[in-house]
Amino acid sequence: MVHRVFAEWPTLGLLLVCYAVWGLAISLAVAVWLPLAIVLVALAVTLHASLTHEIIHGHPTPSARLNALLVWPAVGLLVPYPRFRDTHLAHHNDCRLTDPYEDPESNYLDPVNWARLPPWRQKLLRVNNTLLGRIVLGPMLGQIAFMATDWRAFRSGERAIGLAWLMHVPPAAIVLLIVATAPIPVWAYLVGVYLGHAVLRIRTFLEHRAHDHTAARTVIIEDNGPLALLFLNNNLHLVHHMHPSVPWYRLPALYQASPGRYVSRNDGYRYRSYGEIFARHLLRAKDPVPHPLWGKTDAETGLDA
Repeated sequence: MVHRVFAEWPTLGLLLVCYAVWGLAISLAVAVWLPLAIVLVALAVTLHASLTHEIIHGHPTPSARLNALLVWPAVGLLVPYPRFRDTHLAHHNDCRLTDPYEDPESNYLDPVNWARLPPWRQKLLRVNNTLLGRIVLGPMLGQIAFMATDWRAFRSGERAIGLAWLMHVPPAAIVLLIVATAPIPVWAYLVGVYLGHAVLRIRTFLEHRAHDHTAARTVIIEDNGPLALLFLNNNLHLVHHMHPSVPWYRLPALYQASPGRYVSRNDGYRYRSYGEIFARHLLRAKDPVPHPLWGKTDAETGLDA
C-alpha cells in the first residue's frame, strides 16, 4: 500500500493544492479582490469534483474508505459522494451510454416524454443543449433533475438514497460553517460554487453522443491546456472509458502511443481543443434533446426502448 500511495503522488499533490486554493479563496484572497476569491472558489470546486471522480475509480490508495475520506469535505456542496459514486459507476456500463433511462449521466430524453413537455420547457432544454446554455443553466437544471430523480427513487423504496443524502449533511454543513466564519461572504462563496459547477459542464457537454456503435459514443478532445488539467485529462474520455482504472496522469501517454487506434474506435468523434468546441457550439446545439436513435432495436446499440 505504501508503494502504491507513493506512486500516486500526483493525485495526492493535487489534493493538497485543491485544499490550499480553497483555503486561500475564502481567506486571504478576499482582502485582495473579492472577484478573485470567487474565481478561486470555482477552481477549487472544479478540481475537487475531478479528484472525486478519480477517487471513485480507486485512486490514490487501495483503500476505498481512505480515498473517500480524502474528498470528504463537500466544498462543492451539491452532490453527496455516495450518489456521485453510484451514478457514475452505473454510467460506466458502456453498452447503455446515452440511454435516457439506464445512463444516469445522459442528457437525452425519451422522444415520447419530450413530446409531452410544454413548449417553454422544450425551449429551455434546447437552450441548455448549447454550450453557453449548459454553462449558464446547466448547474441549476442538472441539480433539479438529479434531486427529482433521487426523490422519486427514494419514494419508491430505495432507502439507501435517503441515507446518502443524510450522510452528505455533515460535510456540507461543516464547509458552510467554516465559510460563515471566514472573510468571504456566504453569497460570494455560493456564486463560486455555481461557477465551479458551470466549468464542469464544459467537460460533460459533449462527452457522449448517440450512435449505433457503443465505442463510437465517447469523445476524444485533444486538449492539453488549463481545462484539461482541471478535468484531470478526462477530455481523453474514450481512453478513460476503455481504461477506467488507469490514473489521470497516465491517460495522455496511452493516447499518444496509438491515437489512430482510439480515433478509429470512436468513428472519428474527436475535437482538437476546447477552443474548437467553443467556436462550434457556444450558441449552436450539438445534439437534439430527444434521443435520435430511441426505439431502434439493435443488438449493438443496446438501446431497445
